[in-house]
Amino acid sequence: MLQDPLIILVIGMVIVVGGIIGGKLNPFIALILAALVVAWLTPATAIVEFALSKGQSETAANALANTSIGERIAAAFGSTVGKIGILIAMAAIIGKAMLMSGAAERIVRSILGLTGEKNAPLAFLSGSFFLGIPVFFDTVFYLMIPLAKAMAMRLKQSYLLLVLCITAGAAMANSLVPPTPGPLFLIAEMNIPIGMMMVGGFLVGTVTIIAGYFFAVWVNKRNPIPLRESLDAPLSEIEALANKDASQLPSLSISLSPILVPLLLITGSATINTFMDVNEAGSENILLVLLKFFGEKNMALIMGAMAALLTLFLQRNKSNDGMKGAVQSALTSGGVIILITAAGGAFGAMLQQTGISLRIADLTSGYQMALIPLAFFITALVRTAQGSATVAMITASGILSGMSTTGLDFHHLYLGLAIACGSKLVPWMNDSGFWIVCKMSNLTEKEALRTFSPLLTIMGIVGLITIMIAAKIFPLI
Repeated sequence: MLQDPLIILVIGMVIVVGGIIGGKLNPFIALILAALVVAWLTPATAIVEFALSKGQSETAANALANTSIGERIAAAFGSTVGKIGILIAMAAIIGKAMLMSGAAERIVRSILGLTGEKNAPLAFLSGSFFLGIPVFFDTVFYLMIPLAKAMAMRLKQSYLLLVLCITAGAAMANSLVPPTPGPLFLIAEMNIPIGMMMVGGFLVGTVTIIAGYFFAVWVNKRNPIPLRESLDAPLSEIEALANKDASQLPSLSISLSPILVPLLLITGSATINTFMDVNEAGSENILLVLLKFFGEKNMALIMGAMAALLTLFLQRNKSNDGMKGAVQSALTSGGVIILITAAGGAFGAMLQQTGISLRIADLTSGYQMALIPLAFFITALVRTAQGSATVAMITASGILSGMSTTGLDFHHLYLGLAIACGSKLVPWMNDSGFWIVCKMSNLTEKEALRTFSPLLTIMGIVGLITIMIAAKIFPLI
């Protein structure tokens, strides 16, 4: 009975949520403890079946099942660090250097000059959505959170609104609009033309982020959360920059470089990977080779951090004074975030090894529900159970790809869009993105569960409603 993936999921949820909120455990301890219990309860047969479903050989699957619990958790922990460790460290340096140099304050003043204070959150919402098309969600959040802190200090309010606007725009673009990995896998698995997915994802994404904006405004009025003191961004430091004379701040072009450098590199690399073949273009085309090399997300963030430190160096009259301290405090705060996020990744990986995705697929295989909401709810179940939006999209598309072109009364693009929207439900402690948002914005776990989690859930549901209406009015596009 206890070996059923659904029972194991519930036990894991109780340990994490109860431990953090009820037992006041540090999130790292609660997540590692939950991962240990989940791994201990998972039978070897489930691990083998999971590994085989991922395309591993029978030998590799048996080897994984025979690996000790500690080694499996450590491997998953290390895998998550490998994915996000350098990104978070470099993002912390970028944020700290932009705040210390006044670059964030210069950008904020420029935004206010264009939009006015009243429309600043809309600028953050639309900006994060467009940035989220070529750039990963976490990268967009890393780059924009220092701007949100500087803007909140200048406005003296609406910090939560700005944070939610960033997450709303970047999260929806990340799941709906290629060339991010989830949508790219969808269009390949379900034979959806990339141009059609881009247009459809953009339109649905626009509707969802509008709904997300209204929710963010409402929750910000009902339960405003102030900008808090943090090691990487002391309030006194931000306030001092907010009161500086404009002539003491770096120019807008220099201020934007820590954001534009990684953005342009990642976008250029994504364009090359999508539409070109560097080998076919010829090794003599050194520009394409370099762009692909530096456009890898880790390299791009390193270049962004170098640009941010150079901005700080120039702003301090070419003095190293303060740079060592800036890097030290950034890495100290970033290290804590890396540990918690990696623990969340390990917990999610142990849940995946229970076979929860396969269990959900079995439960829904004979469900005679309309295909569009079925696609949505299968994806939502997998996302809530194991934490990864991309894994949820891959799982759901694998289940439904065979139905995508057989006897449908509507274009199968709608199935793909429904899967993308379903991957937004429900982010909680087994999602590494939850911890990134929670810790980098200095929200408590309760605050994140009351604001960030409902925000993505509401946008996903609005997306489903939009898709079903569009499929009814324009079934074959």
